[in-house]
Amino acid sequence: MDGEKAGLQSRLESFVESALFRNGITALILVNAVLLGLETYALPPDVAGAFLIADKVIVYIFAAEILLKLFVYRVSFFRSGWNWFDLIVVTISLIPAAGPFAVLRALRVLRLFRLFSVVPEMRRVVMALAKAIPGMGSIMMVLGLIFYVGAVMSSKLFSGTHPEFFGDLGAAAFTLFQVMTLESWSMGVARPVISEHPLAWAFFVPFIILTSFAVLNMFIAVIVDSLQAKHFDEETDRQNKATDERSLLREEVTALRGEIAELKTLMLSGQAKPARKAPGEDEDRP
Repeated sequence: MDGEKAGLQSRLESFVESALFRNGITALILVNAVLLGLETYALPPDVAGAFLIADKVIVYIFAAEILLKLFVYRVSFFRSGWNWFDLIVVTISLIPAAGPFAVLRALRVLRLFRLFSVVPEMRRVVMALAKAIPGMGSIMMVLGLIFYVGAVMSSKLFSGTHPEFFGDLGAAAFTLFQVMTLESWSMGVARPVISEHPLAWAFFVPFIILTSFAVLNMFIAVIVDSLQAKHFDEETDRQNKATDERSLLREEVTALRGEIAELKTLMLSGQAKPARKAPGEDEDRP
């Protein structure tokens, strides 16, 4: 009985880890994404009802997938952060979106993030971004310090003529964030201020150079370096695995050569032994 159960679990594990199962879940996630997007339009009642039924069916399939993985992996299921992510997203989808939980209806779109856990390539990118977060912390501190100094300075300089932009610390920080993104910064912010303060360009130009062109490019450099490091680590792991396999193969070949040499030695020693004489046979024949 235990053997049959172990065989069933082994077959289910092979099925869960197969490409067919993974591709099927990916297809369901993509179909769910299309349905959620179409629900934002004004649809006929019968079409909207059909979409709601399809959405529930997909959620139940996702729940069955989680239960299947729990049966296959048991306690090891909870050792993976991606499994925790899938479990939380599917659990949120199963909560009735009514009454105080009506806001959860908008969170159904989080199911699309399950592509991160299903598609290995996307999962590697997310893991590389997560590894880049510690490196971006110091850059964010530098950027925050520049923003704080710039917000205080601009509030002191321009709040008298442009209180809507630099009236207080919060307004000045938001305006400088708009300037950093280069969104309507010239005609919307800088030129109106320069018309009242001709030397204001001496503040805006260095601020844009420091934030938009220097610090933000450092973010990109850290992320690219993390992606390259992730690729290098994976390549190193593959090379180490190949080296271990070659070492194991070399040891097996050496052992086979030793066994062959022992067989040759035994065969040669057997051929070198003189033939035993029959009892009563004289040593010297006439």
